[in-house]
Amino acid sequence: MRKNNLIILLLIIFSAFHSSAQQKEILLWPNGAPGSEGKTSKEKMRISETGDHVVSNIHFPSLTIYLPDKNAATGAAVIIAPGGGHRELWIDHEGYNVAEYLQRKGIAAFVLKYRLAKDSGSVYTIDKEELNDMKRAIRFVKSRAKEWAIDPSKVGVMGFSAGGEVAGLSAMRFDKGNANDIDAIERMNSRPAFQALIYPGRSSRFEVAENAPPLFILGGFNDRADISEGIAQVYLKYKKAGVPAELHIYSNAGHGFGLRKNNKGPVSQWLQRFVEWVNDTLFK
Repeated sequence: MRKNNLIILLLIIFSAFHSSAQQKEILLWPNGAPGSEGKTSKEKMRISETGDHVVSNIHFPSLTIYLPDKNAATGAAVIIAPGGGHRELWIDHEGYNVAEYLQRKGIAAFVLKYRLAKDSGSVYTIDKEELNDMKRAIRFVKSRAKEWAIDPSKVGVMGFSAGGEVAGLSAMRFDKGNANDIDAIERMNSRPAFQALIYPGRSSRFEVAENAPPLFILGGFNDRADISEGIAQVYLKYKKAGVPAELHIYSNAGHGFGLRKNNKGPVSQWLQRFVEWVNDTLFK
């Protein structure tokens, strides 16, 4: 019996990670990320009891690329920031699974491994390195838009939990880029075309920036109060500012559901609601 359980667990691990292993992963800074000078240790990965891949010790931020067939591509793209409390990244159900789904729907998806402010011994911060990794990812995708059949005006962000905080900050603190920078990527603007915040952490920080992108925000009624109530407050800020926003709160959901095969009920369809929203927002 124990042997059979081990075999089942190995099959779960293999099926969850196999498809992501086929995708190309590209470093955001091939010569090293600013603020990570001298960091040479490799990233760590552990397998949770549920078979999830959990990544930490990230010093070389990267994107794993999921491009749809060019005949089916809509031109939209999403950069996905998994959650993990700024200590680690739960990169399957809040990363690769989501990217694969969007890829099938004609939306290019990019799973971001960003540096972690609360990892053991970390010298990074949320507002500097984590945010810079997301902004760099936005610029990076825009810089390769023609090659990847993407409309650079339709590149948005999605973040889960702690990743939702990073995505939300990128929709507040974007810039036009530096036209004089020797790095062509840094000349691109970092404004996301839209933001999808999935049970985002510390949403009390979020304010509506001038020229803020449209907002899709979602969570569960049974999540902790700062999230289940906080996302409603964020929606109201956007409503008051006149920026298009859509709010979903699922009555039988808590925190961290992401996209799993065993999700049940209405919350299991949340990503289809996002696809409908992004198509309506970008192509109306």
